[in-house]
Amino acid sequence: MQAEIYAVADRYPGPGGGVAVLHEGKVIAQHCWGYASLEHRLPFTSSSLFRICSITKQFTCATMLDRYTDPETLAPYIQKRLPHLRSDPPTVTQLAHNQSGLRDYWAVAMLHGAAIEGTFSPADSERVIAGTHSLQFIPGTSYSYVNQNFRLISEAMEDESGLSFAELLQQHVFDKVGMKRAILAAETSALPDGTTGYEGTQEGGYWPARNHIYWTGDAGMAASLDDMISWEKFIDQQRDNPDGLYNRMSRPVQFDNGHKAPYGFGLQHGKIAGHEITAHGGALRGWRSHRLHCAALRLSVIVLFNHMSPAQQAAASLFRAFLGEEEKPANRPQPQSTNQPHALEGLWLDEETGLSARITAAGGDKLQLRYLMLPETLDIITPQLAEAGSVRIRHIQGEHMQANAHGPSGPHIIMGRPGENRHVLLRPYPTTPQPDPVELVGIYECDELDQSRFVITNQGGLLHGGFSGFLGTGRMERLTSLGPDLWTFPCPRALDHTPPGDWTLLFERRNKRIHQVRISCWLARNLVYHRLAD
Repeated sequence: MQAEIYAVADRYPGPGGGVAVLHEGKVIAQHCWGYASLEHRLPFTSSSLFRICSITKQFTCATMLDRYTDPETLAPYIQKRLPHLRSDPPTVTQLAHNQSGLRDYWAVAMLHGAAIEGTFSPADSERVIAGTHSLQFIPGTSYSYVNQNFRLISEAMEDESGLSFAELLQQHVFDKVGMKRAILAAETSALPDGTTGYEGTQEGGYWPARNHIYWTGDAGMAASLDDMISWEKFIDQQRDNPDGLYNRMSRPVQFDNGHKAPYGFGLQHGKIAGHEITAHGGALRGWRSHRLHCAALRLSVIVLFNHMSPAQQAAASLFRAFLGEEEKPANRPQPQSTNQPHALEGLWLDEETGLSARITAAGGDKLQLRYLMLPETLDIITPQLAEAGSVRIRHIQGEHMQANAHGPSGPHIIMGRPGENRHVLLRPYPTTPQPDPVELVGIYECDELDQSRFVITNQGGLLHGGFSGFLGTGRMERLTSLGPDLWTFPCPRALDHTPPGDWTLLFERRNKRIHQVRISCWLARNLVYHRLAD
């Protein structure tokens, strides 16, 4: 095991890092390497502070569950922070399970014109969240990763208790667990001990990442490897107590219809090599981390990188190494060889969310689906079926389907996403060129988002677009046509580590003239921008 843990530094190169594997409450392998700061020649040690980013979410929930017998005590404070919401607010538990229906505020910030490398202050956060008028699904019915769910919880605890979130963490988690160096480091530009996160590659070099976001209960913690080891030991010590803090946090979670949910109290539920685990990763520019725990095996893995290598992949690899297993390819039926395009290939539209789905060949028996934040690779199972771990898509001829606005009845796709509790109908969309792209040029405004504006220009025959609002004037990006009145707007970089993905722009007509555009990405769907008069 020690050899495997030493190999991580070579497999995932970068300025520095630290990893640990614990079994039955004891460290069986641990290693730190490289530099916490290249500029200051500061070695990376087990006591180096590290931005654990979204791993913070479980500590926010741990604080809440330790302090409140009934988390819904915080409901009035949540409601106060959503003054313009036209429906009932999500419950506190729905926030903690990422079933709130809120649109993610990092994605929405880009629509308000946030600068990619800009500052995002507590006042900015408060205004974006308070500006919420509607939800993108009924709370409790689906899953969507939403950072401000946990910010709302931490701020509600501050309001109720009269204590800062830093004090609450110290009282309910750090002191009880023995996390001696852990702190709330809400402002992300620097850490007090000088540990630095880096962007870049081994070939092109590394440089300090620029971050100016203010995070709280969603991703604001910093902790050392020693602190994270203390957390895993604390979990093991309480393993036989059904009311122990982590056992309460990691209980199975359901949607309102009783279906199994993948996330609860800041923890992702999943499997590695057939074993049930709870886990979470953290990411910001320059920082990648992951921790996982298997209760049945009493096994924990921690990976901290101050660079952008995939910490989740490294953690899973160490988990399998402990088991003495290699990842085995799925035993799937092989389709008959054909040079014809697969039935699933093409352009499809999810009319419920306004998202486009682009499916292309990816070589061999693979397809690529562009629908969420990042492309997904699917295994072809049959000529009408493809799937990956989190999605299953099936082609249906559908001659019984009624005609839709963009074409006659015919084939369609049923896309199942059990983790989201969704089964989605995707209809085919024509890929013929836009008849007159210039007619899209203009200014569009969103009442939902405090008069956020989207401007489309024609620069030498190419369409560009850009968002602006109370956070500033965003950069212009080139639009890409998918089909008539269906375009994409790229977001290759955002405030957070991971961009929200391409925005789908679905232009809608009245009396044959463009009158509005529906803008969607997975994190923020169905936002309508109406066209302003010329």
